[in-house]
Amino acid sequence: MKIGVAVDHAGFPLKARVIEIVQRLGHEVTDLGTNSTDPVDYPDYAQALGEAVIAGRVERGVLLCGSGVGASVAATKLKGIRAAVCHDTYSAHQGVEHDDMNILVMGARVIGPELVPELVTAFLHASFTHEERHVRRLAKIAALER
Repeated sequence: MKIGVAVDHAGFPLKARVIEIVQRLGHEVTDLGTNSTDPVDYPDYAQALGEAVIAGRVERGVLLCGSGVGASVAATKLKGIRAAVCHDTYSAHQGVEHDDMNILVMGARVIGPELVPELVTAFLHASFTHEERHVRRLAKIAALER
């Protein structure tokens, strides 16, 4: 899979770790920035990653900001993006399996480097179930977007 990775300045310290894990799992990485701890605005990176997913340049994305909340809120403003903050492995895989989550959002100031591999692995190994109840619920979410 092609996986986009985007971070703000607070997420930058974990970006290399995320990229390493994604590549170790056999996926191709598209790095959408930022490239330092100099202050930037997280909505810009959420937008860049969301647009890459929507355009099909990447299949899924990993997004980091300080808490994960702001980047998640920003990313979900884009039609077709299903992003969620996940700080536990259950949510990271269940979000894909039940909700077809396409962007994993993590709070770099909430989790540490040791949890990153577990969350990213759970997210990337998960697949949408296509069960009728989940498809029905996604259709309702799509209706909300319209």
